[in-house]
Amino acid sequence: MAVYAAMIDRMDQGIGRIVRALRQHGMEENTLIFFLSDNGGCAEYLREDGPTQSGMYPARDGKPVRIGNIRGLEPGGPHTFMSYDRPWANASNTPFRLYKHWVHEGGISTPCLAYWPGVVPPRSLSHQPVHVIDLLPTLLEAAGAPYPPHNGSRHVLPLEGQSLLPLLRGERWEREGALFWEHEGNQAVRLGRWKLVRQYPGNWELYDMEEDRTELNDLANSYPDVVQHLSELYREWAERCQVLPWERLQEIRRQRRQQAKG
Repeated sequence: MAVYAAMIDRMDQGIGRIVRALRQHGMEENTLIFFLSDNGGCAEYLREDGPTQSGMYPARDGKPVRIGNIRGLEPGGPHTFMSYDRPWANASNTPFRLYKHWVHEGGISTPCLAYWPGVVPPRSLSHQPVHVIDLLPTLLEAAGAPYPPHNGSRHVLPLEGQSLLPLLRGERWEREGALFWEHEGNQAVRLGRWKLVRQYPGNWELYDMEEDRTELNDLANSYPDVVQHLSELYREWAERCQVLPWERLQEIRRQRRQQAKG
C-alpha cells in the first residue's frame, strides 16, 4: 500500500504539471479533463512459488521484470510486478461486492472527476450512473465534432453512450435506456433503480440500487417480471454489439490453440 501511495503522489504531481502548462499557454479554459480510476480492486494473487514469467516483460533498461510476490523482494521498483491479494482488494472496495473481473459493484464502480473552468461548476457532485462509453459522445459534443458513420468503405457501429455535457454543466440529465456489462461470462444490466447481475456461471440476481447499493438483498424471486424484462434487454444488446457467449468464446480460443499447435 505504501507503493500505491507513492504512485498516487507521482501521478498527482504529473497531473499538476499538465494543468500548469495548459494555464501557461492560455488553454486551460478550452480543455476538458476527465480523471477516473480503474474498475475495482484486483484480488488476484501472484504466487511466490508458482510458475514464473520473469523475463517476458523487460524493464526500460532491458533487465527482466521479476513477476510474483517473492518473499524478501522490495516492491515498487521497475524490476518488480506484484499483487496485493484479496484482503487489500477488499479494503479498497469496501463496502461494494466482489472485485475487478466481476460486474457486481466492486468490479465496475469508480469515481470520475471532470474539470473544465467556466463549464463544470466547482465542487459540484452528481450520483447519476454513467459509463466510459459516455466519454466519446461527451467529447464529440464538447468539440463540435461529428461521429462518422463510415470509415472508408467500412460501416461504423452507432455510439452506445450518451453525452454527459448537460450533466457537467449542472443541468438536469437522465439516461435514456439501460447500461450493460459483460466480462468473461459475468453479465449485468442497469436500468433506473434496478440492476440485474450474475457471476458466471450462476443465475441472475436483482438488486434495488437506490436501497441496496451493496447488493446484499437479492430480489430476483420477488420481481420475476423485472428479471425477464432486463434479461431480454441484455440479450438484445449482446446481439446488437456482437457479444459472444463466454462458452462460445472459450471454444474459439481452444480451436485456435489447437490450430497453432497443428
